[in-house]
Amino acid sequence: MKNEVQQFGNLELSKKVVTALKDMGFEEPSPIQSQTIPLVLEGLDVLGQAQTGTGKTAAFGIPTVEKIDESNRNVQALVIAPTRELAIQVAEELNKIGKYKRTKTLPIYGGQMIDRQIRALKNGVKIVVGTPGRLIDHINRKTIKLDDIKTLVLDEADEMLDMGFVEDITKIMSHIPKETRQTLLFSATLPAPIEKLAQKYMKKPKKILISKEHLTVPLIDQIYYETRDKFDGLCRVLDVEGTGKFIIFCRTKKGVDDLIASLDARGYMAGGLHGDMNQAQRQRVMKKFRDNKLDILIATDVAARGIDIDDISHVVNYDIPQDHESYVHRIGRTGRAGRSGIAITFIEPREYRQLRLIEKLIKHRMIRGQLPTSADVLELQKESIKDKLVKVLQKNNYADYHMIISDLVADNYDSLDIAAAAVKLSVEGLKDREDEGSGNITEKFSNSGGAPGMVRLFVNIGRNQKIRPEDIVRFIATEADIPGNIIGVINIYDKFTFVEVPNSVAERVISVMHRNTLKGYKINVEPARGRN
Repeated sequence: MKNEVQQFGNLELSKKVVTALKDMGFEEPSPIQSQTIPLVLEGLDVLGQAQTGTGKTAAFGIPTVEKIDESNRNVQALVIAPTRELAIQVAEELNKIGKYKRTKTLPIYGGQMIDRQIRALKNGVKIVVGTPGRLIDHINRKTIKLDDIKTLVLDEADEMLDMGFVEDITKIMSHIPKETRQTLLFSATLPAPIEKLAQKYMKKPKKILISKEHLTVPLIDQIYYETRDKFDGLCRVLDVEGTGKFIIFCRTKKGVDDLIASLDARGYMAGGLHGDMNQAQRQRVMKKFRDNKLDILIATDVAARGIDIDDISHVVNYDIPQDHESYVHRIGRTGRAGRSGIAITFIEPREYRQLRLIEKLIKHRMIRGQLPTSADVLELQKESIKDKLVKVLQKNNYADYHMIISDLVADNYDSLDIAAAAVKLSVEGLKDREDEGSGNITEKFSNSGGAPGMVRLFVNIGRNQKIRPEDIVRFIATEADIPGNIIGVINIYDKFTFVEVPNSVAERVISVMHRNTLKGYKINVEPARGRN
């Protein structure tokens, strides 16, 4: 069967891969992807220097999946990663890219039952992503077959060097046929040992350097809100901020369409831009936005390019961008021509680490905002609601609803309460958003052994690393942006530490601590197991 070719930006890829990328919200390749993918598809070795957040996983993942032979049941590509967290993350992305090619990627790492991995390897896995130690274990057991490996990827090579994995990597590479092997090496830095490794094991590699852009962060207010219900939070902000022109950024075209439908249902004047719209549709939406017939424009990053409007008052990151360049380009659309502007970013607790990474790279700390409460919104809307009610009363065409009110009065409900409930229903709808989801979060951390209202966390460093309680408090308070005095009991042992934090911030604390560095040590953190 002929494998149809489609365009991904200026790259030609199979229809199956392009469809998967569209599902993932990719609209066009990032700089490292547009430079790397053609070279890999040509069969050349690549030595890439790129920071986290530049899209390097897809840069090697897209061509690796593209080159997989679907008829061959053996492992054809191997990615070596320094940590189990990265191995899992890379495997998840490669599985998404290979969705329609039915290309299964298996993560292999220590801490997981090896028998389960051995069974999975027998079931037609095409790509393996593994940590060096566990890969060596499988090689010694002869439970992984590397004879058919055509693509080898060394991800975050400098970190593997720091962790002392060079000998393991050399041993793994010795089991992969050299003549037919294509080697891709990615590293944030290229110290001498990495260059030496490349010279010894790679064939005339093409070098790709993706440098950090020197981007100017506009002088505007930058605020972030942490919430588990972004839509409700957005509506409250829109209600409180009042007048102005808003551009709201979503990660995917589907996200744009869904948000427009939800805002329309709430009575907001919103229009959207994304890659599936033709030029005439784009121009119609932009004309309405310029003519103030729309207050809100919702767009993806690519679709928003070329928008040149000076009086945008607010930029809202409904979905946090994947990298700092996108963030700076987005927020630069407000605060133009000497005007003031506000940039707002919504994050879920698990996205806190990505927020911190963006702050670090743009060298600017965002202000943590407190979402307006229902009472705040009601206070601002009070006069408007009263005016609308007066107009309905003056029209005197609500007799059909008398029977409902009569029935409720007959059931001994107070008439003032009935009227207030009716107004609440019209303004907020049926859903009680403030209580939603809290039960799930409480249940998620219910067995950590913490005090009531607290979650006990396990951290993999302790006295042997000269960790003190004040180090833990300072680190959590700074990284998670919480007061140090709300952190609970800290128990430090030789090789690990337990620390209690309030339930309400536990997800955020885990997000910023996990795979972060304290006193030069890479740390892992997870909810502790119950004391029983």
